[in-house]
Amino acid sequence: MIEVVGIGLDGATGLSENVREIVENATLLVGSARHLSYFPKHPAKKLVFGNFLEVIKEIQQHVDERVVILVSGDPLFFGLGRLLLEKFSSEQLRFHPHLTSVQLAFNRIKVPWQDAKVISVHGRSLEELTPLLQQGVEKIAILTDEKNNPSAIARFYLGLDLPTRYDFWICENLEDSQEKVSQFSAIELADLPANNFTDLNIVILLRQSEEKERPLNVENLPLLGLPDSIFLNFQDRPGLMTKRETRLCILGELGLKDGQIIWDIGAGTGSVSIEIARLCPSSQIYAIEKTAMGINLIEKNCLRLQVSNVIPIHGNAPDLLTDLPEPNRIFIGGSGGNLLDILETCQKKIASDGILVLALATLEHLNSSLVWLRDRDWSYRLLQVQISRSVPIGNMTRFSPLNPVTIITARLN
Repeated sequence: MIEVVGIGLDGATGLSENVREIVENATLLVGSARHLSYFPKHPAKKLVFGNFLEVIKEIQQHVDERVVILVSGDPLFFGLGRLLLEKFSSEQLRFHPHLTSVQLAFNRIKVPWQDAKVISVHGRSLEELTPLLQQGVEKIAILTDEKNNPSAIARFYLGLDLPTRYDFWICENLEDSQEKVSQFSAIELADLPANNFTDLNIVILLRQSEEKERPLNVENLPLLGLPDSIFLNFQDRPGLMTKRETRLCILGELGLKDGQIIWDIGAGTGSVSIEIARLCPSSQIYAIEKTAMGINLIEKNCLRLQVSNVIPIHGNAPDLLTDLPEPNRIFIGGSGGNLLDILETCQKKIASDGILVLALATLEHLNSSLVWLRDRDWSYRLLQVQISRSVPIGNMTRFSPLNPVTIITARLN
């Protein structure tokens, strides 16, 4: 029988009496140099992990003896257990898990973790983090390595320019006398050298609540092209907003002038409305949004960015459009399944020299919009936006693509 024993930085003292007895009775003791150092007077033959295949061959020669393999934490949690199960039958193995670093880390920062997402970037790519960060997962535990260290993770996160904000907790040497738990913002952490942390660390990301948002100093913000991370966003759908690069294209296609009436249909977080409002302070922008959460976000974002000429309108289009003033410009970013009905109302209400801009993510909406425009004698042009952003990967850089969007710019003939 091969006994696979999880052990922590507290060494032999952290083992239960039964597990300690199993280790003491071993005739072959296998582990890293650190693990074996916890048992300096053990009489068994000791085998230090180096080349995995060579170690496996040595273990196979002693499989009928009392073999104990020492590993960190739980061997079946991002541990050696998976590889051992590929080389030995389950009947030959017995596992004795210790507390995992993830358990210890969440307990140190006193946060329940049953709903946390756990990911290992140990020997892997940081890109595996991207979907979790884009989804705005509330709690993320990250197992690191020397290359994908806490500072590298923070730089990767900042490179994605996401609207969701996280607190970074770094837990080092858990259960050791040198244990250390620290909290950082992403910007603080990104500037720290890799050697600022010990090799044995785990990173916990906790999504910030809206209450932690601070008023913005708008004098330090660009006039055009606000970062996505500026806007408060849907907590359950943080990626649901018009991205900065696409937003810039839309603003250009709208042909804005000051003093206009503008409709933003399906306004979401209000990012497009707020960009227009800052560019054209004497224009009136009607931000039409069907969800109460969206209206709440629009109002909060207007307050944070000190915008007063955006008028949030809660309700379903096209029903409430008939009561709004004639628009010079219309942007449709969302339709709630009522796209063709919305277009009919827009045709009736838009000024004679008005411009209609649609941002469409699906082929079905693109096709139905083009058929509608052709049947009603609108002139139009298409702009397909396929953008990738650079993100740091260790000491290198790669491109991360955004979802493609087709922009239709149309005028009445």
